[in-house]
Amino acid sequence: MNEVLILALCAIIAYLLGSVSFSYIFTKKIRHEDIRKKGSGNAGTTNVLRSYGWGMGLLVFAGDVLKGLIAALIGLHFGGEIGLCIAGVFAIVGHNYSCFLNFKGGKGIAATIGVLLIMQTIPTLIIFTIAIIIVILTKIMSIGSIIGLILSAVAAFIVAPGDPYHYIAVLVIAILGIWSHRENIERLAHGNEHKLSLSKK
Repeated sequence: MNEVLILALCAIIAYLLGSVSFSYIFTKKIRHEDIRKKGSGNAGTTNVLRSYGWGMGLLVFAGDVLKGLIAALIGLHFGGEIGLCIAGVFAIVGHNYSCFLNFKGGKGIAATIGVLLIMQTIPTLIIFTIAIIIVILTKIMSIGSIIGLILSAVAAFIVAPGDPYHYIAVLVIAILGIWSHRENIERLAHGNEHKLSLSKK
């Protein structure tokens, strides 16, 4: 099969996988409610966590990580390193702009973790741990997410020297994540960002 066609298929499959919204599916099936009508209206892990507690939040988080991971593995298997990079980016685009939710979605952090676990495993595990510590200390999810995205972009230049596809892909993923947090960044600048309750709901 033509290489360009294979890469295009990797992009399409990854986008469709990314578009599967576990926050919408789980809250609809289990709570019979639309997550887009709860809390911030965002179809992502943090809004589920705030609206329904840690149990549901972790369930959605696991689903979103898994879809990012599977999309990345599909890209790697069929398209090699370039396929991995393309699939990784499109999985995040799918999550943030889901074709199943009128091209709206979450902020892509859990899916990003899944993708980066394949692209740069050890740095991602370290950065995820750092981000969790930051969230525990600050009780602000967006700070941990944004710092994690920046560190991931920096790590890409270290783990893949001379591989422009790798660090361009990670940089694009980081930009997508930071862009999705633009309202959070504005609230952080004004000192009124929402804090996360670390107690079980």
